[in-house]
Amino acid sequence: MTEQLLPSWRPGATRDAVLAFLDAADAVPTADRVACFDNDGTLWCERPTYVQFDFFVDALRSRAEADPTMGEQAEFAAVLSGDMRAIGDIGLERVAMALTGLFDGVSPQEFTAHVREFMARREHATLKRPHRSCTYVPMLELVAELRRRDFTVTVVTGGGTEFVRAVSQDLYGVPPEAVVGTLIEYDYVADPPQLRRSTRVLGAANEGAAKVSNIQTQLGRRPILAVGNSGGDREMLEWAAGGEGPTLALLVNHDDAEREFSYVSTAQTFTEPEPITDVGARLGWTVISMARDWETIFA
Repeated sequence: MTEQLLPSWRPGATRDAVLAFLDAADAVPTADRVACFDNDGTLWCERPTYVQFDFFVDALRSRAEADPTMGEQAEFAAVLSGDMRAIGDIGLERVAMALTGLFDGVSPQEFTAHVREFMARREHATLKRPHRSCTYVPMLELVAELRRRDFTVTVVTGGGTEFVRAVSQDLYGVPPEAVVGTLIEYDYVADPPQLRRSTRVLGAANEGAAKVSNIQTQLGRRPILAVGNSGGDREMLEWAAGGEGPTLALLVNHDDAEREFSYVSTAQTFTEPEPITDVGARLGWTVISMARDWETIFA
C-alpha cells in the first residue's frame, strides 16, 4: 500500500518523512487535522513572474489597446515595457496597487469571471503550457492523500485572496472559504445591495507573521502541517512545527533548472536575514529537493 502512495515522489528520506507524518496523523482527532499550503512556488510555478502579476499585465495590455493614454502613467509604463529595473525603482507595492486599480469598482462575481477567463486561455511565458497546468503533481498527490485522511486542506497565500479563490476549488479542491490571502476591501452599495472592489488593502500583506495571525483570525485552527517555499512562509512553518503531537514543516527547494527553475525563493514585502533554505536545514524541517525528490513535476 505504501508503494502506491505519492507515486510522483521518489523513494528517499523526504518521502519517508511525509509518509511517517501521515501515518502518525491518523491518531490525531479529525478536527485537529489541518494543513496549510502556500500557493506561489509551493502548489504552482511562480517564475519568471507570479501568475497573478501575469493576470494584471494581461488586463493592462487589453485596457491600453483601447486607451493608449494609460501607458503614460509611470507604473503602467514600466509594466507595459517589461522594465523590471523601473518597476523596482518605483516600488513593487506601488505598482501592485496601480494594477489592483484596474478592477476598482467591479463586483466579486465579475472579478472571479475575469480570473477564470484568463486562466482558461493563457499559457506560461517560458514553460509554454497552460497556466492551469503549471501546478506541481507531487503536491496535488499530497493534497489528495490528506483529504482522503480527513484533513482540512487550506491555501495560505501572499497573493490576492479573491484571485486564488477563483481557481482554488478547480485546481486543488480547496473551497473559497479555506483560502487565506492578502485582502482587498469591498464597498457596500445599497439599492440594490451589492459589493464593489476597492483599491484598499485590508491589513498587511499576507506574508511572514501576518500569515499566522490571519490563519487564526480567518480559520481559527492551528495547522499540524505547513508547506511553503519562501521566507514569507517561515513563521507559518515554525508555528506548525511547534505544535503538539505529530507535526510537519515542509519546505520546497527550487533546485531543478532543467524541469522548472533554480533559485532560492524570497519574501516580497520584507528583507530576510537568512536564506529560507538555510533556515529549514537549521531548524530540522523536511526540505524537498525538486530535482532529487520529485519524479514528475508537471502533469
